[in-house]
Amino acid sequence: MKKCIINGKIILHDEIVNKNVFIEDDKITEISDRQPEDEDIIDAKGAYVSPGFIDVHTHGRGGSDTMYATFDDLNTISKATLKTGVTSFLPTTMTMPVDDIAKAIENIAVNKDKVEGAQVLGTHLEGPFFNKKYKGAQPEECMILPTVDNYLSFVQDHQDIIRKISIAPELEHSLELISYLKDKNTVVSLGHTNATYEQAQAAIDAGATSGTHTYNAMTPLTHRAPGVVGAVMINDSVYAELILDGVHVNYAAAKALLRSKGKDKLILITDSLEAAGLENGKYLLGNQDVYVKDGEARLIDGTLAGSIVSMNVAVKNAYEHLGLTLNEAVNLASYNPAQSLNEPLLGEIKVGNYADIIFFDDNIQIQQTMIKGQLK
Repeated sequence: MKKCIINGKIILHDEIVNKNVFIEDDKITEISDRQPEDEDIIDAKGAYVSPGFIDVHTHGRGGSDTMYATFDDLNTISKATLKTGVTSFLPTTMTMPVDDIAKAIENIAVNKDKVEGAQVLGTHLEGPFFNKKYKGAQPEECMILPTVDNYLSFVQDHQDIIRKISIAPELEHSLELISYLKDKNTVVSLGHTNATYEQAQAAIDAGATSGTHTYNAMTPLTHRAPGVVGAVMINDSVYAELILDGVHVNYAAAKALLRSKGKDKLILITDSLEAAGLENGKYLLGNQDVYVKDGEARLIDGTLAGSIVSMNVAVKNAYEHLGLTLNEAVNLASYNPAQSLNEPLLGEIKVGNYADIIFFDDNIQIQQTMIKGQLK
């Protein structure tokens, strides 16, 4: 099936152009001024035509959470996240009893290709290998040491879908686990950690390539103790996740992170909860109550508990507050996460790439979505 997108402002990696995008089956075949001939026309009507966003860190949305471990919940997240412009995502687990994590992984393995909305690329394991001092909203009673045996106890034979794991690198055995995962297509990310700069650097030297929701739940940068934040900032091999909701990180701090990482190593994430996309009220994160009010999600003690931001709003915030062009802001939510996961056919409108495309207006409100050439 051949299609052609016309009358759109096409967001490429380095520029925005007024051209036509030709699609055959699931891939982009041409970007040019040529007029369509026998293709089905998709009229963008002046909208921006952007690569679909990729969320590498999201727990839930629309009343469902990855840990509920049913097809219906995974499908609800998939459909709800697509409405925000996300065409691919990593449903993210959290620190819970290992049996619960195993069930969530099994559910993703069985149902990842059955969902009706955004594509499931695999999973991001956020925990249970964390430091209790920086537990954030993760329950400390379920935290265990990052041994290979503990890892395999819940991953079992589903290593192929573990695309990212967040761990505290100062914990005993962490370097062994990082080395074990190095050639397994799993990104190791530093998070919920009390590591010194030196311990973080040792993990990066061993193969860690990401910082989990940078600034949040990690040792800060100070002039005598650079901490995990400092290690993430100065290592060119490391991608920095960022929750850009205006709550988790001050925009000036976000700008400092962008300056240190450059435009190709910063990744927007939502870290969204089941409450995302819903009204104020009481919700759950794992086995804990979360209270949503005034755009913030907090535990009863006031601890920030993930976010309720949507990716299109995070991109808008990047565009409005970080001094970026629109295509640069879009790259933070598309090209960069795709590159971080070694997914070269995703995250960019480019000949040969999958036709994962979204249409949005000047306020980055999503109008239409397409996955692998199919309008959704």
